[in-house]
Amino acid sequence: MHKLVDQAVAEVGTVLLGKEQQVRLALCCLIAQGHLLIEDLPGMGKTILSNALARVLGLDYQRVQFTSDLLPADVLGVSIFDRQAGGFQFMPGPIFSQLLLADEINRSTPKTQSALLEAMEEGQVSIEGQTRSLPTPFFVIATQNPSSQSGTYPLPESQLDRFLMRISLGYPSLAAERKLLLGDDSRQKLPLLKQCVSKDQLFALQKAVKEIHCSEDLLDYLQRLIAFSRKHKEIACGLSPRGALALLRCAKAWALMQGRGHVVPEDIQVVLPSVVEHRLEHAADFRADAAGLSQLMLAEVAVLN
Repeated sequence: MHKLVDQAVAEVGTVLLGKEQQVRLALCCLIAQGHLLIEDLPGMGKTILSNALARVLGLDYQRVQFTSDLLPADVLGVSIFDRQAGGFQFMPGPIFSQLLLADEINRSTPKTQSALLEAMEEGQVSIEGQTRSLPTPFFVIATQNPSSQSGTYPLPESQLDRFLMRISLGYPSLAAERKLLLGDDSRQKLPLLKQCVSKDQLFALQKAVKEIHCSEDLLDYLQRLIAFSRKHKEIACGLSPRGALALLRCAKAWALMQGRGHVVPEDIQVVLPSVVEHRLEHAADFRADAAGLSQLMLAEVAVLN
C-alpha cells in the first residue's frame, strides 16, 4: 500500500515543489481519518496543496473563503421556498463535500468557526431540526494566517483540538524556488494531475491503520511523552487523552505509509510535532513557543525507560 502513497506524493510534488514531507504529513492526517490545519503566511501554496490532494485522490472538492461577514448558513446550507413544489427545499452548503478547504478560517467570527465543530467531530450536521450525514470520506483542510496579522480571530482551544494535525509549509528552498520561477504557474498544472488512489483504496488504507501493531514498550514511550507534557513546568496545559489517541493514530498511519505493519519510535517522533504543537501552551513564566515545547518533549523523554 505504501507504493500508492509514494505515487500520490510524487504527483502532488509536480505542482507543490520541494514540500514532500508536508505532503506526506497531510496524507498521514487523511489516512488517520483526521482533519488538517495549515498555518502559514499568504502565498505559500496552501490552496494548491488542498486542490492537488483532491485531484490525486479523486475526492469532491469545495473551497470556502472565510471572511468576517460569513454566516454559518453559508457553510452548512439553507432551506429556500420552492414555489413549484409548494414547500421549502434544502440547498446544501459547501460542507457537503469530501474535501473541504476552509480558507483563512481565523478571519471569520467564532460563531461561523463553530459551525464546523459538529461536522468535524461527528461527520454530520444538524440544520433546522434535522441531522444530515456528510459524505465519506470527509476531510477538512483549514488554513489560517498567523494570529499576529490584522483581522484575525484566534481559534479557541476546543476547535484547535478538533484538528488531528497542524503543519506549516514554509518558504521553498532555493532550488525549488528557482524551478518555480523558471517553470509554469502551478495553478495551470492542477487540471493535468492524475488520480493515483481510488476511493476504495483510500478506504482500505484508512482501515489498515487499525491493524498496525504497537508494542507495549512503544505504548510506554508514548505514555511517558504524554505524562511529560502534563508535569513539566514549562507547559501550562498537557495533552488530553484525545491528544494521546491522536498521536498513536498518526504514528500507526505513518508506519503504514512506510510499508511496515508495526510502529517504531521514529514514527512517533516524526508525527509528534504536527500532532501536539497546536495542543500545547507554554506556562506564563516561560517564553518557549510550541515548536520548542515539542522538541523539549523529544529531547527529554527517553525511548527506553
